[in-house]
Amino acid sequence: MLDLTCSSDSIEIEDPCSPAPTGRDLRNAPTSSQGNRGPAQRVGSPTDADPLLFKTRNNILIQVPRRLLHEFKEIFLENCYLRGLDLNIPSAPTIIDIGANAGFFTLFAASRFPGAKVFSFEPIESNFRQLEINRNLNEDCDITIFPKSVFGHSGKIPMIFDVNDSFTTSARVLRHSEEQTNAIQIPCVTLPQVFEEHHIDRCDLLKMDCEGSEYSILYNCPSECFKKITQMAIEVHERPERHQNMASVREHLRDHDFDMRQSGNLLWAWQR
Repeated sequence: MLDLTCSSDSIEIEDPCSPAPTGRDLRNAPTSSQGNRGPAQRVGSPTDADPLLFKTRNNILIQVPRRLLHEFKEIFLENCYLRGLDLNIPSAPTIIDIGANAGFFTLFAASRFPGAKVFSFEPIESNFRQLEINRNLNEDCDITIFPKSVFGHSGKIPMIFDVNDSFTTSARVLRHSEEQTNAIQIPCVTLPQVFEEHHIDRCDLLKMDCEGSEYSILYNCPSECFKKITQMAIEVHERPERHQNMASVREHLRDHDFDMRQSGNLLWAWQR
């Protein structure tokens, strides 16, 4: 379990009149004896702050909007994406985060595995802005972020989400049976393109939480690409369409020489 410093000195609130700081801004800003830094200010009680600023014991900073505390706790405190893996993750691993949202798993991976190279994909603009803030707070980490979706084909895909919402954890690709009236066209790349364009020879962990896009990604992934993936942590979103369910995903991965473990809608897979 990853230890977090959660004292009042490490939970701060952004000054609403100041722009979001970069990692360099925070590190170079003057620090008071009470632990205040730059444009962030202490509050009387940690529970008053929004967003919260957490710091891990190896100095990774994570800005957490209050409405995303549940997702933050699942990743950092419950270890939801790693707890079912079978193989050890090597030092300085290569990790791909599909559906990075606000960047919590990206930063969890950077903190848990020093020297990790993390490629993070998040197509929703509001989520990506928070991901970018969190990446900028940790400029010493090897994190590359992309405002794109990963899908079974490249180009653009229609996605449905509330464009007026400050964050979303439920954006999804439009189904063929639905009208495109409220869909937004989002740029997308394929998983083989990710490997090729970024010269990835081995992915030590592929994490996917992409609201149903996992089916298109996995079912269109060639065997040569699967062979480069050591382990996967996938949140599977059951859908009524044929083969869009946990059993079909397990069968597909079994055919590509993966063993698996499942807990609810989370699936962990590793090469035999």
